[in-house]
Amino acid sequence: MSILGAVLTGGRSSRFGSNKAFAMLGGDSLASHARAAIRPYCAEAIQVGGADGIPDQPEPGLGPLGGIAGALDYAAAHGFRCVLTIGCDMPRLPDGLIEALMRREPSYCADAPVLGLWPAALGAHLMAHLSLGHDRSMRGWARAIGAIPIASPHPIANVNTPADLAAL
Repeated sequence: MSILGAVLTGGRSSRFGSNKAFAMLGGDSLASHARAAIRPYCAEAIQVGGADGIPDQPEPGLGPLGGIAGALDYAAAHGFRCVLTIGCDMPRLPDGLIEALMRREPSYCADAPVLGLWPAALGAHLMAHLSLGHDRSMRGWARAIGAIPIASPHPIANVNTPADLAAL
């Protein structure tokens, strides 16, 4: 299995009020839940961004694409073919969604594009895309590389506020 799992934890968490990667849900952090969701599909799972993760590329503050660029760089340097990314704020995924993503690459969840499968060879393309500086949206980059949007069979729990966490 040559897939690297990457939990993106470098966001500002401005709506949450504190670092949501460390927020607890049922005794585990949100980042731990996200890692557990992707771990069965990956040879290794890492954290990207934040103080404890591998760094975003080419610099912090570029949003999810900076985290994905960091993960793609790490994957290429360590011999991984693809990267399966997930946001730390996605503690629960509908059954079958990751399996659907794994059927094609590149692919991403249409409802939550940070959840995706990206060939490591796209790292240089993403770095070039980020250097242009005008479109840092996940969907914009996904369209630029011809990634396939995969519909989720059910809504995805996404924790953006303390109320979202309480609702889970």
